Amino acid sequence: MEFTEAKKIMDEKLGDWKIMALASCVDNYPMVRNVSCIFYNDKIYFKTDKNFRKTQQLFKNAQVAMCFNGVQVEGKAINKGLVVDEPGKVFEKKYKEFLWQSYNAYSHEDTEILIEVTPEFVEIWDEDENRNAFQLFIDFRNRSVEYKPYD
Repeated sequence: MEFTEAKKIMDEKLGDWKIMALASCVDNYPMVRNVSCIFYNDKIYFKTDKNFRKTQQLFKNAQVAMCFNGVQVEGKAINKGLVVDEPGKVFEKKYKEFLWQSYNAYSHEDTEILIEVTPEFVEIWDEDENRNAFQLFIDFRNRSVEYKPYD
C-alpha cells in the first residue's frame, strides 16, 4: 500500500471533525482528555483555553498522541495563537459549522487559543471487506506505510 492510499483511509475515518482523546505527558505525569477536533491542511486543530492544565502541559512538552475509533495519531502540538487571530478564520468557520453548540457556549475570544497538531506517525486498526483485521502504520516524516495483517 502506498502512502497516499493509507492517508486517504485515515482521512475517511476521521472525516471533517471528531471528538478525540488527547494524551500528553510532563514530568512522567500523563493526562488524557477529549478535545473537539477539526481537520484541514493535513493537520488536526482544536481550541483550548490558554490557562487550562492541558494547555500548560502542551507548552512544556509538545509531543502528543490522539485517538479516535482505531486511529491513533502521534505528533507535535503547536500553539497558533488566539483563535480569533487565525488568518482566514478557517478553524472558526469550520467549528461553527460542525460544532455549533460548543462554539456558541465556549468561545472566549481573549483566552481561546488554536492548537495545531502535525501528524508524525499514525496507527490504524481496521478490517478489510472479508472482516480480516489489519494494522496500518503510516510514517509521515518518511512518507512510508507498513500494512500488517493481524491474526
